[in-house]
Amino acid sequence: MNNTVKRTIKKIYPANKVNMGGHLLDQPLPNKELQSLDPFLLIHHWHQMLPGGQRPQEAGVGPHPHRGFSPVTFIFKGAVEHRDSLGKHATVHAGGTQWMFAGRGITHSERFPSELTENGGELEFIQFWVNSPAANKMDQPYYQPIQLADTPLVEENKSKLWVVSGSYKGTKGAAPTNSPQLLLRGELQKDGILEIPISSTFNTLIYVLEGALKSGEHTILTKDMAIFQNDGDLVEVKAMANTRYIVLAGEPINEPVAQYGPFVMNTETQLMEAVRDAQMGKMGVLIESFDATD
Repeated sequence: MNNTVKRTIKKIYPANKVNMGGHLLDQPLPNKELQSLDPFLLIHHWHQMLPGGQRPQEAGVGPHPHRGFSPVTFIFKGAVEHRDSLGKHATVHAGGTQWMFAGRGITHSERFPSELTENGGELEFIQFWVNSPAANKMDQPYYQPIQLADTPLVEENKSKLWVVSGSYKGTKGAAPTNSPQLLLRGELQKDGILEIPISSTFNTLIYVLEGALKSGEHTILTKDMAIFQNDGDLVEVKAMANTRYIVLAGEPINEPVAQYGPFVMNTETQLMEAVRDAQMGKMGVLIESFDATD
């Protein structure tokens, strides 16, 4: 590394409201100006109060297929319940991560546990999509639940940083990736200052869930996404209020991207094959089972 050259912000994008199956979500990426930040394709921020009086099968997202990338979910409040065509079934609670690599194809559902759907409660999570290199797109899929207790934590002064993937100041994250990345979830108390070493070759963004961060001359407000220039090897932030945020940084893959719904490949032909394979059941079948009382 060079001697602490601070990176500057290229642009800040406020999240847009999008309707996903009747749910209003905040979507900073993609937006009208920026389709992706290689290797990151999409960011959805879901934050709402569940009303209660529902069955688990009436909430969340039912079975659907994916191929060619990793849909990753950071849970901040509440819990998310995962089922998939590999036979995996797990509930990850606040502070944890649902890590899934779709590879050649997997079918999964994203529900919420019965205590949340029946009694109601606050639910907040971020799902982001990470592209995979062409060499890995048709690899065997896998699912890895990572609870809060299994996520390495680095505490410095007024900062808490959970290292989900990659390496931060000698602490290695819990999740493997197909290309070099640094994925962090952070909390910084008001007036706290943090320096985050990030390779100058990594495309880097910070999204603020709550609070405000100052970096250089720019202020990143709640539900803002800041894109950084590749002009240094250090990101410095100062908290203007108690702030929760995520850092997504990764080496660009620099390959063509062809995307259709839940499939991310390199060519249109591969997309057509993905749709056909999903229709033929080659991405697995998931028949959800719920308790008799659900």
